[in-house]
Amino acid sequence: MAERPIWEQIGTSFIQLYYQQFDTNREQLASLYTDASCLSWEGQQYQGKASIMEKLLRLPFQKIQHNITSQDHQPAPDNCILSMVVGQLKVDDDPVMGFHQLFVLKNINDKWICSNDIFRLALYNFA
Repeated sequence: MAERPIWEQIGTSFIQLYYQQFDTNREQLASLYTDASCLSWEGQQYQGKASIMEKLLRLPFQKIQHNITSQDHQPAPDNCILSMVVGQLKVDDDPVMGFHQLFVLKNINDKWICSNDIFRLALYNFA
């Protein structure tokens, strides 16, 4: 079997690290963002590491567990990687919820960081 393209390897490794840190110690996520990074969280916009980390650290739950259903990675302009994640998460004692998350990964000084991050719960309104 052929080796996976490098962007898939990098994207998969980033996703594994991101959710492992998110689920165990969210403070570690700071190293994955820069002052130029942007986060859209359920439609709310945050820019810069400090603003993003303030949002992530103030999320109203004690424990969280992510389970990844699928992930797709593509090479993007400017040597970036586009990563799309679909999965489920469980917070505290709440029911399991679906989510979608999109990342743009950028290599800065030989380190992959998240330049853009868009998160949405997969909530459907059929009314």
